[in-house]
Amino acid sequence: MSFLIVGLSGMMGAVSRYLVGAWTSGWWELSFPLGTLVVNFIGCIGLGVLNQYLLTRNQLPAWFTLGVGTGFIGSFTTFSTFSVETLTLWHQHQYGLAICYVLASLWGGLLMVWLGSWIGTQLAQRGSDTDAVE
Repeated sequence: MSFLIVGLSGMMGAVSRYLVGAWTSGWWELSFPLGTLVVNFIGCIGLGVLNQYLLTRNQLPAWFTLGVGTGFIGSFTTFSTFSVETLTLWHQHQYGLAICYVLASLWGGLLMVWLGSWIGTQLAQRGSDTDAVE
């Protein structure tokens, strides 16, 4: 059953990645791969929220975390596309853009995971507060 959950949620993640890429493609004229950067940032925030919430509350069913974490976010984000796009920029002698892309992806991704973890902590604490009131 797990493979079915991962497969279905992975399909939704891949389609979502395509849609975000298509949506961002008209934002600017540079060859900078903004779509992949946006997708990876969104994925970093989402996985940070999920991970931190699970660490503090652990009340989500296993099938849900498997579907969202491994399936959806795993297929939504893409390290291989990031790597190919970086190499493509480099081969096109756009060294500055390639370096900016690597640095933005690395530091921005870490920042987004931190932000997601903070959001997850806030959500878990809010849930704890409402549990205590009941």
